[in-house]
Amino acid sequence: MSFDLDKALDLVVNAWDADIKDSLFEFCKIPNQSPLFDPECLTNGLQEKALDVVLKWIDAQEIKGMKYRVLTEKGRTPLLFIDIAPTEEGCTNSILAYSHLDKQPPMLPWSDGLDPYIPVMREEVDKNGRKARKLYGRGTADDSYGVYATLTSIRAVQAQGFPHGRVVGLIEMCEESGSFDLPFYLDLLKDEIGSPDLVICLDSGCGDYERLWMTTSLRGMVAGVLSIQISTGGVHSGMGSGVIPSTFRILRSILDRIEDSKTGEILVKELYVEIPEDQMQFAKDTVEILGQEIVEAYPFIEGAKPVSDNLLELYLNRAWRPTLCYTGIGDIPSLQAAGNVLRPKTSINLSFRLPPTATAEDARNALKKIIEEDPPYGAKITFKADKFAKGFYSPPFEQYLLDSFKLASNKLWGKDPAYESCGGSIPFLSLMQDAFPNAQFAVSGLLGPGSNAHGPNESCDIDFMFNLITAMSQIIVDHYPAKCKKD
Repeated sequence: MSFDLDKALDLVVNAWDADIKDSLFEFCKIPNQSPLFDPECLTNGLQEKALDVVLKWIDAQEIKGMKYRVLTEKGRTPLLFIDIAPTEEGCTNSILAYSHLDKQPPMLPWSDGLDPYIPVMREEVDKNGRKARKLYGRGTADDSYGVYATLTSIRAVQAQGFPHGRVVGLIEMCEESGSFDLPFYLDLLKDEIGSPDLVICLDSGCGDYERLWMTTSLRGMVAGVLSIQISTGGVHSGMGSGVIPSTFRILRSILDRIEDSKTGEILVKELYVEIPEDQMQFAKDTVEILGQEIVEAYPFIEGAKPVSDNLLELYLNRAWRPTLCYTGIGDIPSLQAAGNVLRPKTSINLSFRLPPTATAEDARNALKKIIEEDPPYGAKITFKADKFAKGFYSPPFEQYLLDSFKLASNKLWGKDPAYESCGGSIPFLSLMQDAFPNAQFAVSGLLGPGSNAHGPNESCDIDFMFNLITAMSQIIVDHYPAKCKKD
């Protein structure tokens, strides 16, 4: 007997109408920002309020073998730990399902009629003529639906009487701040969690809403401040220029060591890796699917163009090559406050995105050496890197997962699944990979075109969410016969 995806989808839709929608709406109204953005988050009660909404919904779910508890440690964000027993004794295989409940700040202004903390449902038609139902509100796509998706997918499996392995849920509340509390909880719970052979995470994205997408890699990051000082104080430009070298000009010469200003190519060989063969094939397939959307997804001004006309090169640049962004500048007055002064110092924030398998520490050391050695004019030059993120590269998928993805995608969307390398960083994935080195990873999510997570007008595509939850049910069903081990 095969798992009936149509029945599973009906259950998901009915669950949305019955109670998921109302609970998610209540959750959306709570401004429970992540600790990085809300220093009072441990004392203002917003995290607890958000958890209460979710726990009230969980308590209403009829899921066999489920228990949960909230872990609270002084000075740390709470963590919700869910444990669902396997349907058959002696089954030692397990799935770890991850999501988070903390939110990004509101990022105002939102469009007319929208608000970060007032949930709004709209029916829209995208530029390709596709009709979509969207739920607007902060946290709707990133990532409050995750816990609802996990438990509803289990309900769909149990409703049809299919066996499943143990499912462990980890729902944290500081992901948007880099998951700095997650290592503590992973260590605290390591004996209870055990060794899951599949990690499911629904906090990533999708290239479009036309098929099932799996994230196969994410870039790492090194970021810090480059400072250049030449004098102890500002000097009248009419008196000092031509004698004291400009720190901005020195900055330009230092940047020429690490980046080709004409092409944007990074010149530091230690920041490069060889792109795996499977990732090259995934990249080619994704470019064929998305086409010009790879460029059109970005808000170019009229007449502007990307760094290359080759779509595959653009995709690889975003996914598997190092890049540099200048994200802030200091020691320079505003235009209104600027005088005719030769400034003593210039500082700039450098943010390097690294290939998924590059080592952040090695990259930092190579950059620091190149930047600081042989300072022009004897200037004081420092590069202080203080932000790091390890990349993520998913192990090649086992055949049962490839088959499961293909079955679910074709049945629910009518198209084959696709595999995407993302240019951003998700720190918890590397933490999970370090904690569970033998696990497979199924990483997907709702962050597709127009979802605008972290920005104004964040939204999730409701019908895509229904399909994604149902696809998760199929993966859980297929995981059991492929990985179950009897004691």
